[in-house]
Amino acid sequence: MHWIDNFAMRNFTNEAIFDDTLPAADGLLEVGNLVPLERLQAAMEDWFRRKGYLKPGEGLIVEELVR
Repeated sequence: MHWIDNFAMRNFTNEAIFDDTLPAADGLLEVGNLVPLERLQAAMEDWFRRKGYLKPGEGLIVEELVR
């Protein structure tokens, strides 16, 4: 949850497109319909890797949850 909360703040990404993200629970992020999931995954993975949250060889899965 802490990682997602930090990522969701624009001052870490400097990209307005990610303003429409909201941490909802541990491992769960609510995202607006206009946020491209592929770009979100790449940006989150890059940011987590730079912070040391992801080790070499590890990845991040971003998928749509349909309720």
